[in-house]
Amino acid sequence: MAADDQNRLLLPLLLSFVAGYVDTAGFLSLQGLFTAHVTGNFVTFGASLALGTSGALAKLLALPVFCAVVVAVRLVGTLLSKHWRPVFEILLGLKVLLLMAGAALAIWLGPFHDGDSRQAVLTGMVFVAAMAIQNAVHRVYLGSAPPSTLMTGTTTQIMIDVADIIVRGSIGSQPGARSGRMALNVLIFAIGCGAAAILFMRFQMWCFVLPPIVGAISLAVRASERNYGPEHP
Repeated sequence: MAADDQNRLLLPLLLSFVAGYVDTAGFLSLQGLFTAHVTGNFVTFGASLALGTSGALAKLLALPVFCAVVVAVRLVGTLLSKHWRPVFEILLGLKVLLLMAGAALAIWLGPFHDGDSRQAVLTGMVFVAAMAIQNAVHRVYLGSAPPSTLMTGTTTQIMIDVADIIVRGSIGSQPGARSGRMALNVLIFAIGCGAAAILFMRFQMWCFVLPPIVGAISLAVRASERNYGPEHP
């Protein structure tokens, strides 16, 4: 396999690791806030209201902030594409900067015992914005790759493919290859979740140092690609 092909397979896996890691670390440190799977905050928002726990404000703000950033990314990407070719790299770089800012805020202002405090909300929204950029660029520039955050839909498709393989009696089919790639993404996402939990228990807010590092690696992997296909403008 060519190095460029390997990089194109590696990049979605790195994004999945970051998504699982940041989502779990954010949930543990920001009073149950989902930073990547923002629609999950509907559930935790309701739980906060019912149980009287903190963090309701951040959970309420997460979706509009996420949506605003996705719209902004699409607009900025469209404008940049008229003048610069490496739009994907620019947007990934912006995500890495936000991850760095979020890590700095978490270490400086944390730990967050009140999820509704200004410090916690600010830190949480920075991570939400970073994950919104990742979701947007993944959808636009890596359309054929398995999603890096929505693992419920991915798992559903894997099980459908498994059923099709059972019916057809062959694992060499297109569903088999697709489900293999998706299963690897789910596994890497899960590893990111587990790594975040372990490092949070050991290092608390300092666990947020890892996502910018992995994000920088993913940016380097993207920058090393020499051949740009339709999905890689």
